[in-house]
Amino acid sequence: MKKKLIILIALMPGFIFAQNQEKAKEILDKVTAKTKTYETIKADFSFTLENLQEDIEEAYHGNIAIKADKYKAHLMDVDTYFDGKTMWTHMIDAKEVNVDEPDPEDESSLNPATIFTMYQSGFKYAYMGEKTNDGITVYAIDLFPINRDKPFSRISLEIKKDDLQLYRIKQVGKDGNNYTIVVKKFVVNTPIDNSAFVFDKTKHPDVAVIDMR
Repeated sequence: MKKKLIILIALMPGFIFAQNQEKAKEILDKVTAKTKTYETIKADFSFTLENLQEDIEEAYHGNIAIKADKYKAHLMDVDTYFDGKTMWTHMIDAKEVNVDEPDPEDESSLNPATIFTMYQSGFKYAYMGEKTNDGITVYAIDLFPINRDKPFSRISLEIKKDDLQLYRIKQVGKDGNNYTIVVKKFVVNTPIDNSAFVFDKTKHPDVAVIDMR
């Protein structure tokens, strides 16, 4: 009897993790399915960089528009346009725009639209339970990269329980830098013309264009 109890205790952590993983996948699959019904997404968000070791905390506000694999984002005086192939990075203060065709496998050029499906490959995940932030009840889910060479140790997601919309995402970096995005406003199915995802040189005649393709 004692031996059976020891075996049961030894197996319990794996059983609990499997349950948590199943629960996490169930929630994430629902979020992905719902997101796929949206023609477009517009969101306002806060972006925070913190490094506790160096006592650094910087906060910014930004916004993004997404349509399929296209997006246009504004953050830290930089406008980024992506039409599904070409990326324009407009550094407003510098009056300069870099043109590139990012590698979809390059982590530094990750398409924000993939945040809703990134868990489907390259990650283990676990359901961390429900909690309340700013009066909002959320599901907490942690993603752990299978590839240990990734520059982060985990990505923590908070998904609103009432409408299954992403509320917060935090990337915990191995270099001590943590990045947190909190969605402040989320609007879907607003018509957006494809031209919104392309940098228009005629509207910025004083901007230097640097083609890096």
